[in-house]
Parts: sequence; C-alpha cells; structure tokens
Amino acid sequence: MLFHTMVGSNDIERSKRFYDTVLGTLGAGEGTRNIADSGHTRLIYNSGNGTNFIVSQPINDEPASVANGSTVAFSCGSPEQVKQLHDTAVAAGGTSIEAPPGPRETASMGTIELAYFRDPDGNKLCGIHFPA
Repeated sequence: MLFHTMVGSNDIERSKRFYDTVLGTLGAGEGTRNIADSGHTRLIYNSGNGTNFIVSQPINDEPASVANGSTVAFSCGSPEQVKQLHDTAVAAGGTSIEAPPGPRETASMGTIELAYFRDPDGNKLCGIHFPA
C-alpha cells in the first residue's frame, strides 16, 4: 500500500549518520542522496520490497518539525532486533521514549514487541515485531 514514508530534517548530515547506523540494524544499506527539483537534499532508504523511507530537507525552507500524533514503525524480525534497533538509535543520538523496549499486551493483537524512540530532529520512530 505505501510507496514511501518521509520525515523532515534540519541537519541532513546528522540524519544520514543516524539513519545509516540505525537502519543498518534492519539490513538497509546506506541512504542514497537525491537532490529534489527544488534543490533540497533527500536521503532515500530502499527496503528492497518497493517501499522507501525518506529523510528530506523541507522544500518550503521552513524548519522541519514533528508531526503530532505520527509514528513511523519499522518491522523487525525478532524481539532481539526490536531492542537492537532501539539501542542503536539511542547510541547514535536518538532519545528513548515511553516504556523500555519489550513486550506489550494488546487487546486486538496479543503480545507484540515494541520500542519507541525519537531521531535527533524529534521524529517519533518505533521498532515492532509481531510473533508468529
């Protein structure tokens, strides 16, 4: 259903260091630099299955800000990878938020593994694993 998810950055070089490291735990390669027609730099991380995660300088030249109520969730292959994604993000300059990484009981989905954190620009991110 989704082709891409994009978040804004006020420091594209800092974001590249952060996301190259963090998304590397999920097997993503280094972000590809793309210059938009507007001249703004974007980093494109391709999942290999047709979806992309993009980090961009805002094309309206206003400061990047966090979308209230938004979360970008990255699918992880195991509970251990959820924790690794979180811990790597924090070590790379992100901030841990909400409860520590671990299982969460949900009424509709059963037990799932979650870890929430913010990137250096404040975008809310999550690692998630649904047990088989």
